[in-house]
Amino acid sequence: QVQLVESGGGLVQAGGSLRLSCAASGSIFSINDMGWYRQAPGKQRELVAAITGGGSTDYADSVKGRCTISRDNAKNTVYLQMNSLKPEDTAVYYCKAGVLSRQFRASDYWGQGTQVTVSS
Repeated sequence: QVQLVESGGGLVQAGGSLRLSCAASGSIFSINDMGWYRQAPGKQRELVAAITGGGSTDYADSVKGRCTISRDNAKNTVYLQMNSLKPEDTAVYYCKAGVLSRQFRASDYWGQGTQVTVSS
């Protein structure tokens, strides 16, 4: 079994910054793609940023230039640095990881979510 635990969410004023972390643990052989998604009330979950095992990144247009995704493979951890936050960034943020387990089963895992609230 694999667990993803997110941290770093909170309440911040517009223009502020937050750094989200997501640590994976459990029966992990390797992790391929990792990503951050968000879901605002009444809206569908959307991709914010993703990073491959090789370090290639992709961002939603709405966060380009304001967010940076990175990972520490030794710690099985992915980060999302968010700057110049806007009220429309308010959402629950979830991390996702494509994991190959020690039993060589490939599955996607999700974290429990962390709330980010940006006040105007």
